[in-house]
Amino acid sequence: MTTSRRDVLHLGALSAFMGAVGHNAWGQTQAFESLKIITGFTPGGTSDAICRRVAEKIAPTSYAKTAFVENKTGAGGQIAVQFVRSAAPDGTTVLQTPMSMLGIYPHIYKKLPYDPVNDLIPVSLGCIFDFGFAVGPLVPATVKTIPDFIAWCKANPKLANFGSPAAGSTPHFIGALLGKYANIELNHVAFRGTQPAILDMIGGQISAVSGPIGEFTQHVAAGKCRLLAASGAKRSQFAPTTPTLVEQGIKDFVFNEWFGFFLPAKTPNDIVNRLNAALRTALAAPETVNGLATMGLEAQSSTPAELVARLKADTDKWGPLVKSIGFTAEG
Repeated sequence: MTTSRRDVLHLGALSAFMGAVGHNAWGQTQAFESLKIITGFTPGGTSDAICRRVAEKIAPTSYAKTAFVENKTGAGGQIAVQFVRSAAPDGTTVLQTPMSMLGIYPHIYKKLPYDPVNDLIPVSLGCIFDFGFAVGPLVPATVKTIPDFIAWCKANPKLANFGSPAAGSTPHFIGALLGKYANIELNHVAFRGTQPAILDMIGGQISAVSGPIGEFTQHVAAGKCRLLAASGAKRSQFAPTTPTLVEQGIKDFVFNEWFGFFLPAKTPNDIVNRLNAALRTALAAPETVNGLATMGLEAQSSTPAELVARLKADTDKWGPLVKSIGFTAEG
């Protein structure tokens, strides 16, 4: 059986074509030199913690040779979202943000410098967590429960205040809803992250703080503040002796939140899928799971579609809640 010259040429051309395709595909899946993970909150807090844990595990991998965290603080997390919105859609800049900036802010700002749906592409869930409500040295040691705190606020209206990591965040609204429930004027003080709020609380500048439950554990252990309540449907595994808000008689007060990872709009699907796979691997690593647990965070990943559905559900949930509070902000 012989092979004609035409067959040889065809085989040669096919071989060259396949080689070029293979080389091109190989080039497309080469690891990026670096990945920037952007958070809108200060170092030392929960958002920063998950970013750094993920950065450690995502590099060096087939997605990125190195990864580092940039803290773009300000405007309650908006600056970070806007930064990533404007970044090149090439897979080298990823946003990690709490749900609040995307699911609650549209209900409180007439104008946002970004569109949560059209300016970002959901990649993966990062973690879920409950919130805690704590008091510091301004509040007497006899105040051990939320009903105690409410009674104390009524007796001391000038000291009835609380801090949160940002105006319009879930912790802010938990405190606002608590004040509405108790029919008291519980004044809100916004900070750039939960840790700065806690430092002011333990320093005696404010009475209480609402924030992610893991933010309080080290301070509670050191005896610098007292955790009065947790926001989940059941007691948090990270604060098992702390009763929930529902346990303390506040019906339907069940709140938790998540952090998620997002890329700029127009990022190619293959990059989205590659980053999703890298994030899922990083979040499943025992070091990540255990490390986040020390911050009161439960590592959890998802598909992009699952994150889209979760964001939509939370956006729909918070609309009527925000309306009932009556809070608006200047965008």
